[in-house]
Amino acid sequence: MTPVSGVDFTAHVLVVDDDPALARTTERVLSRAGHKVTVAFGANEAIEAARSTRFDVIVSDVAMPDVDGKALLRAIRAADLDVPFVFVTGQPDLQDAIEAVEYGAFRYLIKPVPSAELTEVVNRAIRWHRLAVVRREAALDGRQIADRAGLEARFESALKTLWIATQPIVACSGGAVLAYEALVRTEESSLRSPPHLLDAAERLKRTPDLGRQIRRLVADLFPEAPPAALLFVNLHPADLEDEELCAESGALTPFANRVVLEITERTALEGIRGLRGRVDRLRKLGFQIAVDDLGAGYAGLSSFAALEPDVVKADMSLIRGIESSAIKQKLVGTIAALASDLGVQLVAEGVETAAEYACVCSLGAYAAQGYFFARPGRGFPRPTN
Repeated sequence: MTPVSGVDFTAHVLVVDDDPALARTTERVLSRAGHKVTVAFGANEAIEAARSTRFDVIVSDVAMPDVDGKALLRAIRAADLDVPFVFVTGQPDLQDAIEAVEYGAFRYLIKPVPSAELTEVVNRAIRWHRLAVVRREAALDGRQIADRAGLEARFESALKTLWIATQPIVACSGGAVLAYEALVRTEESSLRSPPHLLDAAERLKRTPDLGRQIRRLVADLFPEAPPAALLFVNLHPADLEDEELCAESGALTPFANRVVLEITERTALEGIRGLRGRVDRLRKLGFQIAVDDLGAGYAGLSSFAALEPDVVKADMSLIRGIESSAIKQKLVGTIAALASDLGVQLVAEGVETAAEYACVCSLGAYAAQGYFFARPGRGFPRPTN
């Protein structure tokens, strides 16, 4: 078998079509071009083939009686983020084509496809595939998942492998553990960074699914939690619109008097409908409210005003090296004074040294959190300092 022109290796192509005559014709064209070709006479057969073989390109009909081409693409993406799909159809439709491209189709071709055009498209798909694999090996993270089908598959994998790490929050007076922050983790390597996981949820409009799964996992921690410790649980602002959060049957509702809901500033709160009423409902159930990352961005003070929190967290950017920065000391001291006047507890995040801990406590912080005490981990890590 001779190498393909413009491609320096023989590719393995999967051809999927429920019409045996068309499938065999495509097989002959691509075999003559130098490729190894496997034929599947339907999507379910193709899914089985892909479980045991890594293909360089998949050429698939769009409309098939068992599973359509887009559903096949989603199923394949669960195992292979990169393999390019070339869709072919005898019934072209603009909306169908738009959706195919959105879900990650490399090309969308109209039957009958001239042999030269099919060969050229497949050859280009092979070269694209090789580059995609190299890019992913160089940087495995959520930003590398370009198409929707791949993102959906990896997000589902991330949801199934979520787990919760915790990090202690330590009192400035006496050094006792007052609380733990619950931090989401996943075994899905392409979305292991929490910002990438949250970005994927936002892109797929799956933020409620992610939030609910996190809250269920946090609820499962309570039987093992230190009896007097609170748990800080991060919320996306959009979680405030999820009725499950403040329902009597909500996952965290039975533990509300031990939960501090920590609002992270990924999006503005102005778009949350009935924000004040929702926060009031949460407080009536027993939840406390915290504002995270105060001092990190434009919206911290506006969130402070909108939520009237019980706790504020000074962002780690204000804490790092604070013992040698007069400006940071002034800023944190001002925040501490304001918090004290309003009856709000101030937690300093990102404390990494004894000097930082001593400084933030002297400035009026109520508690501190950071690597100086313990790194996030499974269970409930005890402070080492």
